Amino acid sequence: MSERTDKGLVLQCGADSTVIRVVCDDFGLSRAHAGARLDVLVDPAGRDKLDAFAEAVRKHAATFDWEITVPLDTGLLLLHFAGVRNDEGILVVAARTRSTLVRMNDEMMRINNEQSNALRSISKEFATLSSRNSDRDDAMFDDLTRVNNELANLQREMARKNAELSQLNEEKNRFLGIAAHDLRSPLGVILTYSEFLESEAAEVLDSEQREFVSAIRSTTQFMLRLIDDLLDVSQIEAGQLNLDLQPADLVGLLRHNVGLNRALAARKQIQIRFQPEMATLRVVIDAAKIVQVLNNLVGNAIKFSPALTQVDVLLSATASTAIIAVDDHGPGIPPNELAKLFKPFSKTSVRSTAGEKSTGLGLAIVRRIAEGHGGEVQVESEVGRGSRFLVRLPR
Repeated sequence: MSERTDKGLVLQCGADSTVIRVVCDDFGLSRAHAGARLDVLVDPAGRDKLDAFAEAVRKHAATFDWEITVPLDTGLLLLHFAGVRNDEGILVVAARTRSTLVRMNDEMMRINNEQSNALRSISKEFATLSSRNSDRDDAMFDDLTRVNNELANLQREMARKNAELSQLNEEKNRFLGIAAHDLRSPLGVILTYSEFLESEAAEVLDSEQREFVSAIRSTTQFMLRLIDDLLDVSQIEAGQLNLDLQPADLVGLLRHNVGLNRALAARKQIQIRFQPEMATLRVVIDAAKIVQVLNNLVGNAIKFSPALTQVDVLLSATASTAIIAVDDHGPGIPPNELAKLFKPFSKTSVRSTAGEKSTGLGLAIVRRIAEGHGGEVQVESEVGRGSRFLVRLPR
């Protein structure tokens, strides 16, 4: 069934084009409410034309049949606009066809003769002019209608595809949740047993067996970390980065985290030095998420630093911003590869110094968490000199 063509829109606006009241709205344009600007009816690209229409009403007292495209939920729609100046400002009438516009004008005439007289005069003048060029106008109108219909069809198809993609994304997230739950438990058991064998049964194992157990432990740790990172990324991409923002002492949080990461650094004979500029720094953050950021940045610094070097963790602040910096003395990152760092699964040509594995997701998670706090993450690197990662968080 074809859509009705006798729909219309009538708005009483002030002299500054602010909507005072909605007299009639057959299109369901919720954005055209009292208090809104008239230009909310159109996309930014069409605002100049709508402003010119309103100016014509104010200047000439009335104007008729301006063709302006309005975005609806179902697609783009070409409407015919007319307007008249009155005591309250300007009265705006819009319809899908010229005939409907004329009919609505007549209805408004019956409501307010003073307003409708101006519209009747300009309407008659337009009718005289349009009769001279009716064939050309009709052809142009048909072309515009066809193009608008094609655009509307494309938008409907895009909306359908987006709905399908959204459903597939939800199914993917559910699958990841189920897979993570089913994989975590057996992987946790394998990790526990391998750690037990490394610590308690090392004396009864020969060197080759100890090497096997170590490989089992490191691979299991990597798989568990990959599962966690995949879940984090899928939740973030689905807009489910739920932050529990609470006041916290960032100095104490960093000091505790650095202490935990020193055990990891000690395996490569790397020192971690923490240098805050203050004794305490109160900020409002999701502490668990910021710990995740620190683990990724400090872990990467250790991963790409050679033995017998140093990783520096620094903390400074301005009146509005807390700044965390993690410096390493690794190989640095080529300038043309810096843009890859914060994209999921993107990796650079730089390799870890002890063969440590990377999921390619850690820095993407760091960036999303920083942005979720209203902050940002940056990187400064020089090949052969090392890298500095900066996280700026609003206080």
